[in-house]
Amino acid sequence: MKKPSSKSTNKTSGAAASSRGICYLVGAGPGDPGLLTLRGRECLERADVVIYDYLSNAEFLRFAPASAERIYAGKTAGQHALKQEETNALLVKFTREGKRVVRLKGGDPFLFGRGGEEAAELAAAGLRFEIVPGVTSAIGGLAYAGIPVTHRASNAVLTIFTGHEEPDKKTSGINYQAIASAPGTKVMLMGVERLSAITGELAQAGMLTATPVALVRWATTGRHQTLVGTLGTIAGLAEEKQFKAPAVAVFGDVVNLRETLNWFETRPLFGRRIAVTRTRQQAGGLLASLRELGADTYELPTIRIEPPADKTPFIEAMLDIRTYDWIVFTSPNGVEAFFTAFFAAHEDARDLGGARIAVIGNGTAKKVREYHYAVDLIPEEFVAESLLKSFKELNVEHLKMLLPRAAGAREMLAIELEKLGAIVDDVPAYQTVPETEDVSGGIRRFREEGADMITFTSASTADHFMALGLPWPEGLKTASIGPVTSAEMKKLGLGVDLEAPQHDIPGLVDAIRDFYSAH
Repeated sequence: MKKPSSKSTNKTSGAAASSRGICYLVGAGPGDPGLLTLRGRECLERADVVIYDYLSNAEFLRFAPASAERIYAGKTAGQHALKQEETNALLVKFTREGKRVVRLKGGDPFLFGRGGEEAAELAAAGLRFEIVPGVTSAIGGLAYAGIPVTHRASNAVLTIFTGHEEPDKKTSGINYQAIASAPGTKVMLMGVERLSAITGELAQAGMLTATPVALVRWATTGRHQTLVGTLGTIAGLAEEKQFKAPAVAVFGDVVNLRETLNWFETRPLFGRRIAVTRTRQQAGGLLASLRELGADTYELPTIRIEPPADKTPFIEAMLDIRTYDWIVFTSPNGVEAFFTAFFAAHEDARDLGGARIAVIGNGTAKKVREYHYAVDLIPEEFVAESLLKSFKELNVEHLKMLLPRAAGAREMLAIELEKLGAIVDDVPAYQTVPETEDVSGGIRRFREEGADMITFTSASTADHFMALGLPWPEGLKTASIGPVTSAEMKKLGLGVDLEAPQHDIPGLVDAIRDFYSAH
């Protein structure tokens, strides 16, 4: 039997790779992370390559596996990270190699974007692709400004047009006469830089200069802004206020409904820019809570959680786990590190034995309960000193205690427990190391835009923030989760503008809201 040539083998393997590869053209929505579809997130979680746009929220990149290649293909006026032809070529190349490719596009991929062209390139190459629709700013962005694009009392027709056309076109494809004469609401995507010319064309075509008009910039995000005028005044107002792209424009009587339906811009932290320093995995909860109150928040990850440099003491503790009377957790990180190691060494949850569990803080207690274990002791105040006070009321003499904590954590708790007669194993379960990647663009945003406030949720986040050497924006306020973090901040010369009376994430959120309510 003749042996296949290497050439034919390569053809076969190439065809097999092509059949495995697929490109998902995913609409990322207008910017609010909550508006990414479930299908869009599913695609990101399985991606080998993510090619993303300027208007797609960079925070979505954290849904992709750490191993996924991330490529920026953003376009702004006069600046292209990649030409469209280069983007098309990359989609074909990676899909042909058998990879799962996510093309992340702002809004909806088929509404005045280049999604149709990209899909056509993949089809021409005989490659698989899927369209994942997204929420468009033409509807979702205006809803966040309190403007419904249709209303029974106002209109039953919606016209959507673009203010930006292909520069090489010799004649405009926009029929301003038809737009001006059409009934109902008109929505324009892109084109705010040509607003004066476009409003002039519409007025000349017969649209009344008294027609209500609104511009919504960075719709649905923490940078969301709305400007209201009329067809005759909006261009001048936009120039006066330096109201630039990205923005969507809406023309019609529905703009007047904003006076009663404006919900997004009335929230207590709207317009406040807050940088959150936590691990990338933990920032989501705090970000979501602050966003719910209207803040423009972004993650500024300063630390990463890794296994301890010397794993031996932790491994020995796992093997002897049945010998402990108490396991004391001081943070959710300690809980996660402990149970990851525990279930790696033991198949049965009952192998934990008769140990009782003590924790500091509701967040730590919640993390324990996620593993279906009960919490036996939680102090009134979420600090080590309060936990010691609780243990003093118990007889812990000769009881064996395990403290799975961060390497280099304060020794006070272990020392004071030993003074009470306990036998304490203070074991490093994890270590915090500096975060070196800026996947979500938080460090870039802090450099370029600054913030009104920065949060610190542990002493280590403050330490590692200082190590980044970032410029300190004028007027920046600091928020601390509790006294231990505050002490470290003061030691570093950061100062503390507010400290959460309740030393957990909900308490920190409440303290920030109260701070700005008072100011």
